[in-house]
Amino acid sequence: MTDDQPRPHPAPHLPFGNFSQVRSALEAADTLAAPVAEALRTWESREAAESVLYVDTDPGKADTAVFSESYAVPLEASANCVVVAAKRGGETTLAACLALAHTRVDVNRTVRKHLGARKASFADMDTAVSRTGMEYGGITPLGLPADWPLLVDASVIAAPYVLVGSGSRRGKLILPGKAIAQLPHVEVLEGLAPAAE
Repeated sequence: MTDDQPRPHPAPHLPFGNFSQVRSALEAADTLAAPVAEALRTWESREAAESVLYVDTDPGKADTAVFSESYAVPLEASANCVVVAAKRGGETTLAACLALAHTRVDVNRTVRKHLGARKASFADMDTAVSRTGMEYGGITPLGLPADWPLLVDASVIAAPYVLVGSGSRRGKLILPGKAIAQLPHVEVLEGLAPAAE
């Protein structure tokens, strides 16, 4: 190889899982949902943006339990992003919650109290999809609407790496837990998602 030829990028290191294709998420922008690609492109922390990996996956295996078994990803390394609707005095506020897959977001107490709502529940599928611009089953904490709070369980931030959606049912993102803490509008909460019974 001569000095003026571009050097190939080394293959990214996978911290877990069994994936045949892996590359930098910044290099996979054409495969990502538009708001996700834009969030990566404009992320203030370039180090965080550059730490995100994209892995190609079968959209038919996107649901957590099937995905975990098919790709050898422990539930403790997967994080689910859910959209919640909080109601108070006729007003509805939407927010996103991110928690490890073996836990369950405490919507009725922790989320409701934190958002100062009278009632909180998971948002319906149509609302979640239309407001995020992402596919159901692939919603991710990257690229959420700018006016939404992102509530993240502290265990997600403490994880060395976590797997999250890519904005579509095909493909996933893997990034350090500490990078998630650098996303816009993040509020880290202890006890947001107790272990599922």
